[in-house]
Formats: sequence, structure tokens, C-alpha cells
Amino acid sequence: MRLTILGSGTNVHPKRAAAGYLVRTDQVLLLDFGPRTLVNLMKTGVDRHRITHVLFSHFHADHFSDFITFFFDAVIHSKLVGPRPDLTIIGPRGTARLFRMVFTTFPSFDSPRFRVKIKEVADRGFLIGETRITPGTVLHVPGLHCVGYRIEHRGKTLAYSGDSQYCENLVRLCREADVAVLDCSFPANRPGPGHMHAGDCGRLARDAGLDRLILSHFYPIAERFDVRRQAGRYFRGTILMGKDLLSVTV
Repeated sequence: MRLTILGSGTNVHPKRAAAGYLVRTDQVLLLDFGPRTLVNLMKTGVDRHRITHVLFSHFHADHFSDFITFFFDAVIHSKLVGPRPDLTIIGPRGTARLFRMVFTTFPSFDSPRFRVKIKEVADRGFLIGETRITPGTVLHVPGLHCVGYRIEHRGKTLAYSGDSQYCENLVRLCREADVAVLDCSFPANRPGPGHMHAGDCGRLARDAGLDRLILSHFYPIAERFDVRRQAGRYFRGTILMGKDLLSVTV
């Protein structure tokens, strides 16, 4: 399994693309699709017109907005260049309603020459090829269903928090994962609402028995402090600072 970070920042971060992650197993999967991540996907050399599954943690714009450009490009490609495989969109409750609105509102979105399947998930695992995906409901903001994902392939496990506060569901989702990418929006000394800070990430990595921890989803204020050291006060394993286009073998 190989993970490439397409975006390690937030919405309009001056140095980083927003949330997006490319995972390669026997499949090529995208986890979230925030602004500026499409350009970084193209830099990886992966053919975007062969991608068949996009998984969303939730639909705040910093995790979603580049899908609009990606899909319009896919529609034009299918009409003017050549065929592409069918596309499956996976996400939390509300995914079907949102995408029905997108596909019926944006010009030309209602006539792709490939099929689009929408799957809403909560806390039940499923297979994509040989890859097992386990979504898990996490706590981000009131009134919005958000999920993290656990991805297992050939004895290796990657966990992704999406946007989340520290919660027991996320600890379970990350349990004994080889690598976990966690929402480290803030430094421990300057916490903010709806997200983890560096100390939370370290505690969760310790409590879940992780092997490696990747801190990501940085707000600009997190750049002003040593968040890696702050997480290391709780977790003695390997801690990496996420950055755009960082690629890690799981």
C-alpha cells in the first residue's frame, strides 16, 4: 500500500493544498478532494481518467471543492477524447442528496458518458477489489455526519481521521494501524473548535497503539509551533509532518 498526500493544509492555506490523499493498493483511491489537490494529483503521474473511487469524509469545501473541476474534466474527456471507467462516489449520510443537486445544477454534469454510483456509508466495512474499507463515524461539528476511514490490504492498515475531534470511535478506527493520518489543525497551546490539536493527535496515537503517525490538515497557526514535538510528548512512535506530495509506503 502506498499513500501520497495531495494536500496537507486547509481551505486557503498560503503554502499547502487543502485535504486530499491518494492511496494505491490493488485499487487507486482518493480520500477527499479539497482545493488545489487536483493539480497535485496530476503531478503524481496517476491518470485521473482511470480513477474509479472517490471517498469523502465530509463536505466542507476544503475537502470537496476540486471534485467539481475533476468531474467536469471527466465529462469533457468522455465526450471528446475517449472512454473512462465508471465512477463510484462514497461518503457519509447526505452524499446522495448533495451529488444529486450537483449533477442536476451544474451545466453538462447530467450527461457523462460513464455511469456514476453513489454509496452512503456509516460504520460497516466493505470491499473494493482486494481492499477492505471500514468507515467510522467521527465527531467534528454538530449536525454534520462525518467519517474517517480504515483501509486494509495484504496485511497492512492505513487509517485516516478526516476532520475530527478526539473521540473513542476514532481510537477504534485507528487501532494498531501501521500508519494513521490525523487532523492536526492546531498547536496544543492554541486549540480550536471542531478539530484535534497536536497533543490530541499524540494521545490518540498512543491510545490506539499506532506504529506511525502522520500529522496533517494544518491551519496556518500550526506552522508557528513545533507540533511534532507537542505530539511526541504523548506518543513515542514515529511521527511525520505531512506535506504536499509526501509519499509513504505503508
